[in-house]
Amino acid sequence: MWQKVKQALVTVLIAPIRIYQVVHPYFFHGVCRFQPTCSNYAIEALRLHGPFKGFYLAVFRVLRCNPFCKGGYDPVPLPKDKK
Repeated sequence: MWQKVKQALVTVLIAPIRIYQVVHPYFFHGVCRFQPTCSNYAIEALRLHGPFKGFYLAVFRVLRCNPFCKGGYDPVPLPKDKK
């Protein structure tokens, strides 16, 4: 049961990111400093790490995306059990 709840939370958290990915290009013309983009990173982090750690990783990534950061390739870390 807990697995179904976690999956439901991941789905709920991914939905606004998908909406952002569709709407963003029409209103903003910026380019993400990182590869993968912050929104793709967030989706991958949520899928790999679940709703809690995935959300933490996504928020931390967005906070790092600022004019004072070089950016570059920054993949989602693998879960400890998948290394």
